[in-house]
Amino acid sequence: MHVEDLLRLESLDLTLLWGDGPQLTREISGVTATDLEDPGRFLQHGELVLSGLVWWAPADDEAKAERFVAALNGAGAAALLAGEETHGGVPEVLVDACRRHGIAILSVPVHTSFRAVTDSVYLRQWGDLSRRPAAPYALPENVRAELSRLLADGTDPDTLLTRAVAHLGTPPAYVLSATGRTIARTPTAGPLSVRRAAEALTATTTLSVDPDASPYGQWHLHLPDPGEAPPRMLHEIAEVLAQHRRTRLRAETRSRAAASDLLALIDTPSNPAPAPLRRALQACGLADQGPYTVITVHGPADDDGALDALTEALRHLTGCGFAVGSLPTGEPGEATALIGARTPTATDTATDTIATLKNLWVTLQSRSANVPLHAGVSTPAATPQDLKGALTQARYALTAARSGKTPGTGHTPGARHTPGTRHTPGAGQAGGTGEAGAAEDPSPAARITAIEDLTTLDALLTGIPADVRTAFGIHALGPLADDTNPSYRMLLETLDVFLAHNGSWARTAEALHLHVNTVHYRIQRVEILTGRDLARLDHKLDLKAALLCR
Repeated sequence: MHVEDLLRLESLDLTLLWGDGPQLTREISGVTATDLEDPGRFLQHGELVLSGLVWWAPADDEAKAERFVAALNGAGAAALLAGEETHGGVPEVLVDACRRHGIAILSVPVHTSFRAVTDSVYLRQWGDLSRRPAAPYALPENVRAELSRLLADGTDPDTLLTRAVAHLGTPPAYVLSATGRTIARTPTAGPLSVRRAAEALTATTTLSVDPDASPYGQWHLHLPDPGEAPPRMLHEIAEVLAQHRRTRLRAETRSRAAASDLLALIDTPSNPAPAPLRRALQACGLADQGPYTVITVHGPADDDGALDALTEALRHLTGCGFAVGSLPTGEPGEATALIGARTPTATDTATDTIATLKNLWVTLQSRSANVPLHAGVSTPAATPQDLKGALTQARYALTAARSGKTPGTGHTPGARHTPGTRHTPGAGQAGGTGEAGAAEDPSPAARITAIEDLTTLDALLTGIPADVRTAFGIHALGPLADDTNPSYRMLLETLDVFLAHNGSWARTAEALHLHVNTVHYRIQRVEILTGRDLARLDHKLDLKAALLCR
């Protein structure tokens, strides 16, 4: 098969971005999918290179694309097929680099999977290990036959990986998850910490097992020292592991269906009867006694990304079971999990679980940096009958996480502050909106919020839907909510500082550089316009909440 033959396959819908006669008539010897910055050492002459362009970012300089294409040219690659999904298209800087190095470049649309391209080149999936294709395999025939039998028997991934590399002398090898969790390792491979394993995912000796999987559900084959193993052989081993993974995914799909049924039972107007709830818990492999914790995640809306992200996060927990599914009333891109009772010998607590998830969240978010990943966590539910309340808590905490505000500060990164932000330190000690000293969230793109984080009024309000907060603020403040009126803006500023200083006339006057009588006059005007009496604590709280809801 030649490069130009791919363009004739209507099912692939590829587009030629650059290439002429000599480049298009190059013969394709094989296919390699990679997102390494320098894949040269893993390529063989004449191979077609598939890349999702995860290694490139819009902020990168031209030299990065130049190095990538130079590696392809040095290895004698037949052509580059670049996926459009990651960046919405193929960067022009990459096309220019291919033109300079004489490498044909074709774009792969979002609806065409890399697997479809590979199948078109080999005319059949490599997955049927019992068949002999026209082109020779790198793995010996007896090894392929053994692996085929092991797959059919449903062997564990440790055994599968060990037998796959046994003919190489069983070098250290790992199968790692998207967040650095060790799924399998050979007997010669020592334990890897999650941090070290996450670092290994970027190594040049690491291959993606299934490029079509979501970023959170990826498996990776990692050989610290591949030695003399041909790159093609490593890709074939990765394909064996991909088949094992797909078998697991079928079982996981059934588990998610059972979890969704459980969640639908919990998410009813009234608490479900004990017997159906007990059966639904057992169908998910969970105990029929608490405590339980509910966590809800919002992420990618167009695939199983949120389900995969939540599942991957929970697999880092120990001493507890879990069920991950979708709520019938949930939004697109929303996944919910019920974390079951811990084993009698487990020593971790609900607080430990939340801490583990929060520590993991940055790594999980990095798997798909363009899609914010938010989560809300309930307090422990003591019994199955308390699960409905825990689900309500988790969804409320998720709304708080998605609000973009740091719990306890009332501050939205990048948002307009309410009047009072220019005041002297000390003006904000009461916790009002826009107060001096409010800390900005270091990672506004990804946030996990637990109900236990909502310990202040402003934090509590972040869980209320935005349109409800806005409506409350408008109606509670009355005419003062009109930002177009300079006089009302002045009164609103005075109210903000007055409440931040606990109703102290003198300190408010000092902060605003006004006479105390002026402060009295302005607050009296606020009371008339809002219908509130600021000598009353409940009315102060009403207006404070209204300011926080702006």
